[in-house]
Amino acid sequence: MEGLMNVGSLVLGLIAWILPVVNLAQHNKISSKRYAAFTVTSLSSCAIALCLQFFYTDYLVKIEDWSALLDTSHATALVATLLLVVTIVLNISALLVHFGKKRNEN
Repeated sequence: MEGLMNVGSLVLGLIAWILPVVNLAQHNKISSKRYAAFTVTSLSSCAIALCLQFFYTDYLVKIEDWSALLDTSHATALVATLLLVVTIVLNISALLVHFGKKRNEN
């Protein structure tokens, strides 16, 4: 079960990145409702992925696996920051493209 937290975090992190890319690739075809759903799902996936990493760190503390914590804490913090920053940048880019399209239609 604990190993699935890392796999789940990876899958959800990829979903958090893929959805805004789909938004950007199909910006002419996606309606406002679908755009909003993609954005909310992307940000939610990122949040859940980060929560799974917190739960996994908590699990390592509970079993007192200090060597695993010492080995992985820096990389986990770095990757979590990267996940958050890239997700925010991709969603902001999709937002700017979406509202730029709306402005051009009016």
